Amino acid sequence: MENFKEFEKKIGLEFSNPDLLKNVFIHRSFLNENPQSQVESNERLEFLGDAILELVITEYLYKNYQNPEGELTSWRAALVCGKNLAEIARKFEMGRYLYLSRGEEKMGGRERELLLANAFEALIGAIYLEKDYKTAKEFLEKNLLDKLPEIIEKKIYLDPKTELQEKSQKELNVTPTYEVLKDEGPDHAKIFTIGVFLNGKKIGQGQGSSKQTAQSEAARHALKNWGNK
Repeated sequence: MENFKEFEKKIGLEFSNPDLLKNVFIHRSFLNENPQSQVESNERLEFLGDAILELVITEYLYKNYQNPEGELTSWRAALVCGKNLAEIARKFEMGRYLYLSRGEEKMGGRERELLLANAFEALIGAIYLEKDYKTAKEFLEKNLLDKLPEIIEKKIYLDPKTELQEKSQKELNVTPTYEVLKDEGPDHAKIFTIGVFLNGKKIGQGQGSSKQTAQSEAARHALKNWGNK
């Protein structure tokens, strides 16, 4: 378990149950190739961690801000998006510890945003089980909530699809359309590439683990390059 001792130092927490920590990194593809393994995937831990993550962030926003519920919901969504969670996972080099199938490995699974974000959520679940809610809360306050001021200041919480639609209708009297350019990967881990178009001209492109995420990324790309359309 030497590798995990190194990881424990990175996150500043020690686990008395090494199997629980190992479970954080077991992707379902690994079990498909190793059915004899006496372990389960990280999906149940991810399920638990997702709930804890939402509660911690919701409680923090409720106690520290007087904004309307709709605005707080947007802030929370921007804060817990896959991109942010994957960024923290990369900071702790979680990708190098993942147990993956050979196919997933070849497809660059150790750097895939979805896998990293899921592993981070599984880690939150494991911290809760190993320690307690207070420890999980402190870990998130230290490693995720520091992103909130920038999200609010730069209005990152605004839905890029809505913003693009309002902008294109106001300035050009045109409504954006979205088209799937490519989808790849197995059914349980699809990656979609979607383009956004104005009058048939592509003005942005994005990728994501769902069509909705890919559309949002395409809209964000289009807004960033609006002046060059």
